[in-house]
Amino acid sequence: MTAKKKTFVPYANEADVLQIDNLMIENRLDRITISGDVDLTADQQGLAHARRLHEILGAVLAKLEGQTLPERLPPPDVQDVANPFN
Repeated sequence: MTAKKKTFVPYANEADVLQIDNLMIENRLDRITISGDVDLTADQQGLAHARRLHEILGAVLAKLEGQTLPERLPPPDVQDVANPFN
């Protein structure tokens, strides 16, 4: 876990990325992406990881429950761009 605790406001921007062990939590305007893994070991480090994960997911849940949501988001608009290095 990183030494400095970073504020994470779900769905607020396209820039925030948090790391808990090898778990990456990426903020987006319309989704939160969680990838990787974390071991929640039965020690102080595992407890700290579990608390941070709980805090982040609690904020995500509160944000989702506080708004009217569509049934499902449309797929993202993915576009190819020309390689500027060619």
